[in-house]
Amino acid sequence: MNAMLEINDLHGFYGKSHILHGVNMKVKEGEIVSLLGRNGVGRSTTVKAVMGQVDATGSVRFKGEEIRGKKAFEIAHKGLGYVPENRDIFPTLTVEQNLLLGEKKGKQSRWHLDDMYELFPRLKERQHTQAGVLSGGEQQMLTLCRTLMGDPDLIMIDEPTEGLAPKIVDQVADYLNELKTRGISVLLVEQKLAIALEISQRVYVMGHGSIVFEGTPADLKSNAGIRKEWLEV
Repeated sequence: MNAMLEINDLHGFYGKSHILHGVNMKVKEGEIVSLLGRNGVGRSTTVKAVMGQVDATGSVRFKGEEIRGKKAFEIAHKGLGYVPENRDIFPTLTVEQNLLLGEKKGKQSRWHLDDMYELFPRLKERQHTQAGVLSGGEQQMLTLCRTLMGDPDLIMIDEPTEGLAPKIVDQVADYLNELKTRGISVLLVEQKLAIALEISQRVYVMGHGSIVFEGTPADLKSNAGIRKEWLEV
């Protein structure tokens, strides 16, 4: 299986602060990979660096092409989707208008509005409602679906279940599994260990800006030392 995303010796910086220290990771075609770790270790910085939003050195290859140094919109047009942690919606536009903004001009998408409403029926109920008055969970659904409307080959999702009710968390898990059945690769930054272990084929654990563990969910479950040192509060 080919690597869809390959990160080698990635260093990331905020001004003079050196956050990422030689990160190495890969995500294969049709694979869900979770990036785990405590807050502040560099997980969000990693996906921002991939999207060209953070000063970085090293190599980031997407579908075999070097993308480090390109602008975020150029990277997105190559088929790399990104769902940021802050649920980046257009508050004065309706749900449906937000979704349609996700479409890429001149590209035939695998996804349509009806698919989004099937994944999250609540969005269909709210299709003519301004996005700014949606609940946090509804806004998260909208952000996930708007990214999908752009028909990406890989989606990086930063903390999609943060602050959500358990029922909505289950719907997000269903969404991620639906991506897997459609052959879309996912890099998931997630705090909740249970959901990450349930849906991922492989997991990486990050500590102090570098990868400290790579393996399957079963490998991580059987490694109490790694969990205690790098994951448990």
